[in-house]
Amino acid sequence: MKKSLFSVIVFAKINVKRYFRDKTALFFTILFPLIFLFIFGGIFGHNSNVSFNVALFNQSSSTVSKSFIQEIKSSSTFKIKPGISNLSVAKQELSRSEIDAAIVFPSNFGQVKNNLPSGQIVVYYDENNAQAAQTLATVLEGAVTAPVNAKYVNVNPPFTVVTKSTNQAGLTQFDYVFSGLLGFSIIGLGIFGPVNVFPELKKQGVLRRIHISPLRVWQYFMSNVLSQAVIGLISVGIMFIVAVTVFHLKMHGSYPQLAAFVLIGIFLIFGIGLAIGGWAKNENQAAPLANIIVFPLMFLTGVFFPTYLMPEWLQHVSTFLPLTPVIDGMRMIITENKGLLELGPQLGLIGIWAVIIYAIAFRVFRWE
Repeated sequence: MKKSLFSVIVFAKINVKRYFRDKTALFFTILFPLIFLFIFGGIFGHNSNVSFNVALFNQSSSTVSKSFIQEIKSSSTFKIKPGISNLSVAKQELSRSEIDAAIVFPSNFGQVKNNLPSGQIVVYYDENNAQAAQTLATVLEGAVTAPVNAKYVNVNPPFTVVTKSTNQAGLTQFDYVFSGLLGFSIIGLGIFGPVNVFPELKKQGVLRRIHISPLRVWQYFMSNVLSQAVIGLISVGIMFIVAVTVFHLKMHGSYPQLAAFVLIGIFLIFGIGLAIGGWAKNENQAAPLANIIVFPLMFLTGVFFPTYLMPEWLQHVSTFLPLTPVIDGMRMIITENKGLLELGPQLGLIGIWAVIIYAIAFRVFRWE
């Protein structure tokens, strides 16, 4: 038994060394997920407040319009694009979606009526961006118009809204989507790795020589799973370091339990890569089949956006895809401090898929 395990460890070390010599593999399993991490971190990170790019025109000479202009410029919600000389240029930029709206203070803005200054702000928008313009108008009304109006008219409204803090630091959007990015990393490692490696080994005749050697089949496959687990933990570890240090990820769960669950996820997804790469005779057969399987996994399991945004019927479909319990389990550990014993449904579904996937993989695997 010791000799058998020694052979497994030796082949696992060989696989790890070969991986770190393969620049393509390093790119797709470490650098490529990191690129997406920085993209989504920039979108959903701690500086993800909603803002609007606008052009601003003041055609009035009143002091009131200047007060409004000052409020808009001091608000972080509005980003005024410089270099737009007139409304015609602004309308051209609106048609190209380079700005969200053009805010205009007409020449009669601030004229005194009934002993009070009055006026109407005009917001120009493109029909293709109507919803964003309506949101901008609402924000403009609440954040800018209301404070200035209060300087001139003292009104005690009969109905008010009071906000109260829960005194708890909640999750950011990035905390929620990070587990999906980990799922994307596992896809690259578990599917694209074997899909690229096994056809190449067949072409070189390596697998045929291994098959006729004293090495047993289970030893070879276990060595591959072990090497993928080591590489996967390194890749996930790098992503965690970046997420925590750069984007201030809030880790609520246990790192050892997350590592154990990641290993389970890698084992499951590696079976898909093993089936594809083991069946295909060459890269031309492997690549299209891998894409057919990978794209539904990426877009229907919560990798890039939450599944609750999907139609209800599609949510039911996504629940039964093999990557969904992996991502859901990682998300529960990271954001809800769940333990492995609390992830029974996810582990059960992973177990069912593992039996199905590896039964297919061993059935269709070709040694040459």
